[in-house]
Amino acid sequence: MNVKPIKTRKIYEEVSDSLIDMLKSGELSPGDKLSSVEQLAKNYNVSRSAVREALSGLRAIGLVEMRQGEGTYITKFDPSQFSLPVTTALLLKREDIKELSEVRKILEVGSASAAALSHREEDLIPMEKALQKMYDAKGKGELGEKADLEFHLSVVNATHNRMLINLMGSVSDIMVESMRETRRLILYSDERKGALFNEHQRIFEAIKSRNPENAQKAMRDHLIEVDRLIAEYID
Repeated sequence: MNVKPIKTRKIYEEVSDSLIDMLKSGELSPGDKLSSVEQLAKNYNVSRSAVREALSGLRAIGLVEMRQGEGTYITKFDPSQFSLPVTTALLLKREDIKELSEVRKILEVGSASAAALSHREEDLIPMEKALQKMYDAKGKGELGEKADLEFHLSVVNATHNRMLINLMGSVSDIMVESMRETRRLILYSDERKGALFNEHQRIFEAIKSRNPENAQKAMRDHLIEVDRLIAEYID
């Protein structure tokens, strides 16, 4: 008899399945706002990190969207928008990080170029706000990390390419979660904050001036430097 071993389910998988079941049953509907991470953690009697992992996976398959400053909302799954499957989003292994970083470079360098050509004037506002937050963070890792992610997502949003926005959101979530503590320690320290801010400022100026070549170069240089610093730390 060929018996498959029983796999132990992780807590975030249970949370994900519970939310999906609520969507299927109609208890949750597209457009509904979910409770905060803290409240969901209390409701499920689990850690906040487990809830965040569950939401990250649901976002990766297009079932929820996280609106800056507003919260997390249920959204309709649009099959025309490619996104990473939940198993990929939640079960990323350490050895995959290098390949994921390459994917991110491909997406973000192209996004910078597209943003330089396609952005509207109002698209520059969230970039400027994120830059100011990065400047004000003053070595506070968590704040600097959040502002950094906001900047990169505002760049891809400025392309107005929905498929690209969906892809970048998934890749960014996985990349940040997989190396959160390492990235925070290296990239957002007092020693690094000035250089990091300047790299993002160059990206912004190239996009603002509608120079796709300079935007590509500035983004590529920034991501290569990030990879170099992280590789040195890990090795």
